[in-house]
Amino acid sequence: MKKSTAVTNIVSALDARTQLGQILRRVKNNGERFVIDRRGEPQAVIMSLDDYISAIAPSPAWLKKLGAASERRGTDRLSMRQINAEIGTVRREVRKPSR
Repeated sequence: MKKSTAVTNIVSALDARTQLGQILRRVKNNGERFVIDRRGEPQAVIMSLDDYISAIAPSPAWLKKLGAASERRGTDRLSMRQINAEIGTVRREVRKPSR
């Protein structure tokens, strides 16, 4: 995930309520953040999920390494059907009686 350079805008609760669709588009397309203000007091923040994860809950180093290795091998593009088939293959191999 990339480092955030998000622009933060302050909007009133009324504007947020009446323009929520536009705000969400700007969050998604432009990476903007919005602070919702009510009677002069900040109440909430609207930001993209990627922005939230990178700012509040970043991935641990081991998970980033695992993701990079998966990208190198191309396994990050497997469908759920392909993943389930691989799991089934491994389980069948494990269950085979050794001779």
